[in-house]
Amino acid sequence: MLFGKEHVKRYQETDGEVGHEWQGTVTLLLTTTGRRSGQPRTTPLIYQQEGDAYLVVASNGGADEPPLWYRNLEANPEVRVQVKGDKFTARARTATPEEKPALWKKMAAVWPQYDEYQKKTGRPIPVVVLERA
Repeated sequence: MLFGKEHVKRYQETDGEVGHEWQGTVTLLLTTTGRRSGQPRTTPLIYQQEGDAYLVVASNGGADEPPLWYRNLEANPEVRVQVKGDKFTARARTATPEEKPALWKKMAAVWPQYDEYQKKTGRPIPVVVLERA
């Protein structure tokens, strides 16, 4: 199973030829700025496209704490995104309560475990919208 640092490395080396398709779904690379370190942090995430934007889910496997990448983008919403060979700057925002039900349904359709993750935690799991800057 390819994920984590090796996934990032192979995705970057091959412009997503290796790593874009993963366990029956697709992934992008999200690079945030560490809120404490100021260093770039790159994470492979399952995504779906929504118009010109990309959607990702801050599930952290249903843990009670959000993933570090989400905390980083809360501190600095300007991020870098790579989808296959397409690399761009984006602004990240949490989907509004009005947007979230439809966007959640779209994401859970490609990764049904999101519904299980939500059952494991009391925190509402955010859907993040990545809009090209």
